[in-house]
Amino acid sequence: MAIANLHETLLNYKLRRNALNLEISQLQSQKVLATYSQADRTSIKAQDEEAVRDYFRTLYNGDSELQELYKDYTQIPDFEAEIDKITAQYQDEMAELTAWETAIDAQVTTNSAELQEVNAYIESLGSMLKTNISDDFNYGLK
Repeated sequence: MAIANLHETLLNYKLRRNALNLEISQLQSQKVLATYSQADRTSIKAQDEEAVRDYFRTLYNGDSELQELYKDYTQIPDFEAEIDKITAQYQDEMAELTAWETAIDAQVTTNSAELQEVNAYIESLGSMLKTNISDDFNYGLK
């Protein structure tokens, strides 16, 4: 009976180990998605900023009055306001993506620690099971 209980407990830990491995794999996939999303948003932000730069560069080059007032297009007052607006828009999104990635990392760490503990239990139970089976078959021979 003790062997059956040990065997059942061992199987339960193996089931948990497999579930943890699956969850860690899924979390790592989500982390890849979070990293890709951050890179994508950064790229879109750079494109938006470049569009603003192109607009103000064209405006500056086409207007002699602006050329007399300012050294280059980046000194036009609305230029900085537009760049700041884009930065603020993407800053919140990037903060959310960073928080998501951090939460994923924390969950992977938690699951990895539990997986190590489960693996230690499996090793211990496997050893006890082997010892009990060996003792049962050698009963009376010692």
